[in-house]
Amino acid sequence: MKKLVFALMAVAALCACQKDAPADFNYRGLAFTMPVAQFVDSMMARGFAVDSAASDSGKTVVLASPAEHYRVLAAFNGEKLMVVQETYNLSTNDSTRQMWQELRDGLEKELGAWPDCPVLKEDHKEANFDAGEGLISVLLENTYTPTLTVRYQKK
Repeated sequence: MKKLVFALMAVAALCACQKDAPADFNYRGLAFTMPVAQFVDSMMARGFAVDSAASDSGKTVVLASPAEHYRVLAAFNGEKLMVVQETYNLSTNDSTRQMWQELRDGLEKELGAWPDCPVLKEDHKEANFDAGEGLISVLLENTYTPTLTVRYQKK
């Protein structure tokens, strides 16, 4: 009887551990473990096109879409995706402040975690989220021109 109880407890513990396994770090549903060519193809399927003038073959790829108000820069080392950065094209400091807050709140809800905010000034804000295998940073820098970026970086 003891062996049966022990076996059931072991199976229950194994099932509990498998449910808590962290999901792969991803950028909008695209895993950081996929090859760069597959990542670019997936982004192109989403309506983005490679901006060859801004891309550095061998290190970075810049993608843009007329339907989105941001550009995506993907940096890689060999076939490993290292960083994905969104740069938003907004016209006023007020719109970047509002977008920063919306992005921060959305990530807080999605990740279920509070961000580390080392800087929270009117025109310079940072929110850093620990997403398990990677870090997500939402950066606002309103100096001469409104600048809002979201960076996904593998640890």
